[in-house]
Amino acid sequence: MLSLTKPRRLRPGDRVAAVTPSWGGPGTFPHRYEAGKRQMEETFGVKVVEMPHTLAEAGYLAEHPQARAEDLLRAFADPEIAGIVATIGGDDCIRLLPHLDLGVIRDNPKVFIGFSDTTALHFACIAAGLTSFYGPSLMAGFGENGGMHRYTADGVRKALFTDEAIGLVPVNDEGWTVERLDWARPELQSQKRVLEAATPPLVLQGTGVARGHLLGGCAEVIEMVKGTAWWPPLEAWRGAILFYETSEEAPPPRFIRYWLRSFAAQGILQVLNGILIARPDPGGNARYQEELEATFIECLAEAGLSQLPVLSRLDFGHTQPMLTLPYGAKAEINCTSGELLIAESGVV
Repeated sequence: MLSLTKPRRLRPGDRVAAVTPSWGGPGTFPHRYEAGKRQMEETFGVKVVEMPHTLAEAGYLAEHPQARAEDLLRAFADPEIAGIVATIGGDDCIRLLPHLDLGVIRDNPKVFIGFSDTTALHFACIAAGLTSFYGPSLMAGFGENGGMHRYTADGVRKALFTDEAIGLVPVNDEGWTVERLDWARPELQSQKRVLEAATPPLVLQGTGVARGHLLGGCAEVIEMVKGTAWWPPLEAWRGAILFYETSEEAPPPRFIRYWLRSFAAQGILQVLNGILIARPDPGGNARYQEELEATFIECLAEAGLSQLPVLSRLDFGHTQPMLTLPYGAKAEINCTSGELLIAESGVV
């Protein structure tokens, strides 16, 4: 099993640093940032604080990855800060690699949460030996139109604010959405997005109960991390449950095939104990989810893994509401009931 240090749980009154490690969303849409900050503070009783470049202009941040890395390291090193939340994703967290001192992260374990492009930094945390959390960002999740979804808030509370085992992941009864409401129009912030009916998780293949530690993230960003100093060795994948999701760009299923074949070529698919697939943003393709699932089944068959447990249509990643998943935590896929259990906490 992958062995990671768990950070201290968050408590009401804690100071949480907002960092902008990718795209300069807060400077581009400040009202959206402020909505996320306000809703996180009101929902969880924490105090969100900015780092020097959190609100910087997007062009400046694009040109200065070292400034983004400095903010992250400063947040980890500051003893007055209990947790860190990414403001938004993007496409170039990987550019922080030469500027990030993993020793600072290792020596100052604390909650770090975000998704999408933040996947790269979660792999940096793994390299530093720290449990981090694949969950909402300040502007996408905490800043949801009309207030946070109950499903999202409950997931954050269980993952970050209690040291009890997260337990059985509930079926999403709220619905799901990828409706686009223009962030450039502040008047839309109070308008709730339309929810589609949520189908329950689906067992694609496998029998019995699969157990392993959680490891994964956003498909496109995982590809950027492969082969770098942050990429885990094969032994870190042994016995893991891979959680896997695609971005709002909805990469073609043939790309997923290429990427899964890379996992197989590295021997990673062959040492997994199971796979979790997120409910995807379909990108306008009504069959996108089914096409992704078919691609997984085909690629696993190629690798001789037609019995590997796979649970699909889970709520993490680029749809809302969303789960919060702790890296390295022990989890179970029940192929009979189609349920996911997270058998431990990601915090102490």
